[in-house]
Amino acid sequence: MTTFSAMKRLSILPLLLPALLLLSGAAFAQQQQSIWLFGQQSGLQFPADGGVPTPLLTSKMTTYEGSAVAANKQGQLLFYTNGELVFNRQHQVMPNGRKLMGSNSSTQSALIVPDPGSGNIFYIFTTGAQGGPNGLRYSTLDMTRDNGLGDLVRLNALLVSPVAEKLAAVRHQNGRDVWVVAHRWNSNAFVSYLVTPEGVQSKPVMSNVGSMHAGPGRNAIGALKFSPDGRQLALALWREANKYEVFDFDRTTGQVRNPRSYGPYPEAYGVEFSPDGSKLYGSSNGEGGGQAQIYQIDLKSGKATVIGKSANRKVGSLQRAPDGNIYVSREDNPFLGVIKNPNAAEASYVDDGLKLGGRRGKLGLPNFITEPK
Repeated sequence: MTTFSAMKRLSILPLLLPALLLLSGAAFAQQQQSIWLFGQQSGLQFPADGGVPTPLLTSKMTTYEGSAVAANKQGQLLFYTNGELVFNRQHQVMPNGRKLMGSNSSTQSALIVPDPGSGNIFYIFTTGAQGGPNGLRYSTLDMTRDNGLGDLVRLNALLVSPVAEKLAAVRHQNGRDVWVVAHRWNSNAFVSYLVTPEGVQSKPVMSNVGSMHAGPGRNAIGALKFSPDGRQLALALWREANKYEVFDFDRTTGQVRNPRSYGPYPEAYGVEFSPDGSKLYGSSNGEGGGQAQIYQIDLKSGKATVIGKSANRKVGSLQRAPDGNIYVSREDNPFLGVIKNPNAAEASYVDDGLKLGGRRGKLGLPNFITEPK
């Protein structure tokens, strides 16, 4: 005989199942972003329970700025890159992994996108440094090659040149495909490339909006990031422009719209959204390498606050982590900075926030696809 309480439990199962599936999907996304490799052979491992990360000392990669890491849904390392070299999970350079046309001195030199139609194929997108001729390219990696360690089967297919050092990706509204977004150089145009099971579409969605990205090559420096829900896009414009910009992004069409500008912030470099999308954080190094500071901008009111200063001469990338904190790279430093409680107006910044186990960071942190919940 079925009791009333048992019937009640059965009746709520259909309501619970979608929520459980969402939670498991979020956990998978976190596990795929649980390994960070960056800087001077530095690394972190984030535990599945969202706890404190531990240093990883196995990386053979050195990169001054950008990097990207691929892990599977169980959080096991597959491969990693600085935009020039590609290392397999045994920390060896892949047979064809020495000739990527990114640059380890590009803010976001690399980004890894799994083929939405295959578990074995990955695309590595790269950006050249300082608006140079290498532009935005992608290489194709097959994990079945080299006895399951992976190798490159196509190198450096050109999409557009020149571009700024900005590169970000977000899952399409359909939950399957991926938008890869970059910014043309000497232009105000965003380019959004769609990755589908058929491959990388060669014709981008163009959005002429916001500031020109132009001038001396150093002006190409600065990061591009999506908000956690994928509906906003933020960037840092370095040197002459000295500001952050925030835009709306349409995950169905790939269009970028509605620019909002915040500044001046001398030598603006890194940007990151709070987990709830209400705040934007940015790093700024002051004119000519003055005071390195971390700013919080309330996106509703526009109010900007300095939440911390660094003892470092330079701070760089900001990256939201599985543990809910935002980490801040510090040039040639054995610690990362940490923004704690980033959803709150009273968020705090700890300069010596996380020790890297004797390794040193540079200006970059790894670049990941944004996976809206």
